[in-house]
Amino acid sequence: MLFMLNVFDSVASKLLLGLAIVLIAGFQYLFWFGEGGYHDHQQLTQKIQQQTEINDELKERNRVLAAEVYDLKNGVEAIEEHARLDLGLVKPRETFVQMSTISTQYKPIYIDPNAKADLRTNEDDNAIPPEPVNEQ
Repeated sequence: MLFMLNVFDSVASKLLLGLAIVLIAGFQYLFWFGEGGYHDHQQLTQKIQQQTEINDELKERNRVLAAEVYDLKNGVEAIEEHARLDLGLVKPRETFVQMSTISTQYKPIYIDPNAKADLRTNEDDNAIPPEPVNEQ
């Protein structure tokens, strides 16, 4: 123990110890904040994870598109479905029925088809005109 205390008594050994501390601190700084250091590594890892997720989504989309292309090339049902849904085609002797998804919670407005109305002013022909006002 006494030997260890005597080693750091000289100026050269203190200088070497200071230099070693500075070098270790410099390497630690480069490890944490330098180019290719810990923070850069974490950012690259996060970017790789995001890109992997994007690639997985694109692979699934490509798989669906490949299955659709295969069906269109080899199956009559897919072509018929495409023609019916996208182009609105109907086979002979078929009746096209379209279902509405509008809610039935509204109150319908009934208009008398026999009423004569002036569409320009939205007044009935049978309506009584207002009486003129006589000012005296």
